[in-house]
Amino acid sequence: MNHIDDPRLTAMGLLSEVHAGLMDRLAPALAGSGLSDVDFETVLRLSRSPGQSLRMSDLAGQTGLSTSGVTRVVDRLEREGLVRRQPCATDRRASYATLTGKGVERLEKVIPQHLKDIEECFTGLLSEQQLETFLETLRVIRDVVRPCATAGAEGSHEASPSHARPCS
Repeated sequence: MNHIDDPRLTAMGLLSEVHAGLMDRLAPALAGSGLSDVDFETVLRLSRSPGQSLRMSDLAGQTGLSTSGVTRVVDRLEREGLVRRQPCATDRRASYATLTGKGVERLEKVIPQHLKDIEECFTGLLSEQQLETFLETLRVIRDVVRPCATAGAEGSHEASPSHARPCS
């Protein structure tokens, strides 16, 4: 058998090409807002979390950053006034990153163009059924390769599949 023609390689190649292409298409709107892709993901994840706040460790898990990496991102966003850090009332070792009003405003400025770009080069190319199936498929894969991607979110306490890597 010729492994070069293996459909698994094709799947990974296509996924890589699509991801790179989407990031290239989405980058101008983010850059125009003054947010890097990591800053945007961080602010967006906070905005979609209960109380617009996450434990720093959960934010690291959701973004795939190390704890020191998420600390640097939150430090930068805090200097810009987009996020504030709050101590945990029940655990002195923990702290929360919370989105500020200024962070919400910045996000609200970039989201309309971001959604337009997503619709134009991604979701708008799929039928409603294709998009629903695609989202279900992505969640199955995500739950195995990044089980911490929903850490701290409501309902994220559900057991991870037995073949998922543990959260660090």
